[in-house]
Amino acid sequence: MKNLLSMEHLSNEEILHILDRAKAFENGEEPKTARTYNVANLFFEPSTRTKTSFEMAERKVGCTVIPFDAGFSSAVKGETMYDTVKTLEMIGIDAVVIRAEEDEYYNELLEGINVAVINAGDGAGQHPSQCLLDLYTIKKEFGTFDGLNVTIVGDISHSRVAKSNATALAKLGANVRFLCPQDWAGDFEAYHSWDEVLEDSDVIMLLRIQHERHTVSKSFSKESYHEQYGLTPKREKMMKSSAIIMHPAPVNRDVEIADELVECERSRIFQQVRNGVYTRMAIVETILKGRE
Repeated sequence: MKNLLSMEHLSNEEILHILDRAKAFENGEEPKTARTYNVANLFFEPSTRTKTSFEMAERKVGCTVIPFDAGFSSAVKGETMYDTVKTLEMIGIDAVVIRAEEDEYYNELLEGINVAVINAGDGAGQHPSQCLLDLYTIKKEFGTFDGLNVTIVGDISHSRVAKSNATALAKLGANVRFLCPQDWAGDFEAYHSWDEVLEDSDVIMLLRIQHERHTVSKSFSKESYHEQYGLTPKREKMMKSSAIIMHPAPVNRDVEIADELVECERSRIFQQVRNGVYTRMAIVETILKGRE
């Protein structure tokens, strides 16, 4: 495994290897890379969790993290992604973690670039590291994916989290359902009422409305969206006793989820953030070892 670009490229064995390594890191095991590697994080879109989580994971694995500020890079002068990454390769960077607004931006890096590429989010395409930490969170909770009912709720068509999780969870044996307004389903079949999915869901994964990716104005106010599609305290009480709540964040409180539920007993939202460090340690270690 020399790059991490899309969940569609990973086998079940590769997924489970990363989850096993994440567990090992959470249990205190030391990384197994052969030398110190130089890594740069190229974030051309805003990020709190993913960027800082990767930086923490890279340092814990023993990497040297080379600062990169997209707003002060030559990208603002028109330099291509390829030329930016090629320049970093010549400087001595071994791996780059990239988030960019273009879908499948990484295609231009697959030839001519010899550094490892880890996709930290491409437009409305894929978000494989978020998916892997979500999978780790679910596996810690249930021990398996087989037969679980996972309901993903919200802005499906614009969500790289939804697409990544739909691909991986289905491969691992889960039943993935979607709940959203009619015109937010994209290429997926979706339910439009909580009544059809609430009581038998093992995992409810909520998504932020990505206003920045909508090309036309939507008719929902925050209040009306919360009433129709948000997870309210009344709906939470109808969930299975063993069911959990997830959200990739950032969370819009009282929009996709009631404020009082963000840190309720069944919420795993902040645990996902913690799990992200262990999972990204596993990703970085696996990628770098794959190039040794």
